[in-house]
Amino acid sequence: EVQLVESGGGLVQPGGSLTLSCATSGFAFSNSALKWVRQAPGKGLEWVSTIFAGGTTAYTGSVKGRFTASRDNAKNTLYLQMNSLKPEDTAVYYCQRVGFSIEGRGTQVTVSS
Repeated sequence: EVQLVESGGGLVQPGGSLTLSCATSGFAFSNSALKWVRQAPGKGLEWVSTIFAGGTTAYTGSVKGRFTASRDNAKNTLYLQMNSLKPEDTAVYYCQRVGFSIEGRGTQVTVSS
């Protein structure tokens, strides 16, 4: 059974930092491209970042330079380091296998003073 479990969200002030984790099981993590997507209140899903099997990353423009995606193939875990957070980063964040639908429950990130 494929599982992706996001964690690490919370309430943070503007300018603060959070690190999200996505613990996975049930598929060949090290050979898989994975991505982070988010859904802000009342809006659709927005792609945030992709990390490919070899470690290459890509980011949407609004987070470039602030967010860093990484992976630990030994732990089958994906990470998203988020710095200089802004209120517009408020959303539920999901990790997702590229080419598959969302399989996790997400983690809420709220950026507010």
